[in-house]
Amino acid sequence: MTTMTNLSTAITAITTLSAGLLLGLFFFIGLWWTIRRALDSPHPALWFVTSLLLRLAITSYGLYWVADGRWQRLLWCCGGFILSRWLVRRFIAAPPTKEAICS
Repeated sequence: MTTMTNLSTAITAITTLSAGLLLGLFFFIGLWWTIRRALDSPHPALWFVTSLLLRLAITSYGLYWVADGRWQRLLWCCGGFILSRWLVRRFIAAPPTKEAICS
């Protein structure tokens, strides 16, 4: 019986970590996309405010839904969210600097 409980706990942890990872990828890639679009827009403030509200609403609801009132699930989900920030930062290249372009 203990093995089934441990397996169930591990599956729950992996599932909630993955959900947090997906929510974080949505949030941070959405932020990256917003910045790229807003810089070329005549109304960048509208882009930033709208994007922030949408990303916060969807991410907050996702965290609430995945946690389902359990702090352990919320903790795993937040861990996935933080991991996604690292992944996005690692795989989305920074734009080249002026020094790199001129040399």
